[in-house]
Amino acid sequence: MDFCAIDFETATHERSSACEMGICIVQDSKIVETKTWLIKPPSFPYFNPFNVNVHGIRADDVKDAPTFDEIWYEAEEMMYGTLMIAHNAGFDAGVLRGCLEYYGMFKPKLNYLCSIQLAKKSWNYLPKYGLKNLAEYHQISFNHHRAGADAEVCAKISLLAFEKLLLSSNEEVSEYMKSKIKVL
Repeated sequence: MDFCAIDFETATHERSSACEMGICIVQDSKIVETKTWLIKPPSFPYFNPFNVNVHGIRADDVKDAPTFDEIWYEAEEMMYGTLMIAHNAGFDAGVLRGCLEYYGMFKPKLNYLCSIQLAKKSWNYLPKYGLKNLAEYHQISFNHHRAGADAEVCAKISLLAFEKLLLSSNEEVSEYMKSKIKVL
């Protein structure tokens, strides 16, 4: 299994307002790298208090951070050619799309999958499928609502789901989850 898990935190309700991005790279079913970037969003210095309440990232934390367009090429290179997985992927894919559009950048042809869909197929008896609930169920502790930590837990849960579903290759995942895989 080769894939990347991605997570964003945002400064406002705007999809282009990423203030943190985390990517966890999985190669041969092993986590090989997790990277986190703080990002100065277009709304800077404005951060919605609701969003700050969720993730704790403030304008002061990103005042010297690069903008999305300054870090995207490094991130894209890490993700190149792999399946992207996110927990609540519609949100994260929307943020990625929003950031790329805001900066007028080329949108890569990227397949993505939601780890909530994977979890529901793997553990269909659980009452809730939030990242925190799944992490607790699997006894994984993490700093919730920080992009790198969330991306890594998403990767760990995805690996556990693939194991439970007896999926051992990207081809098997593509076939099994065919209707759930979307294109950015």
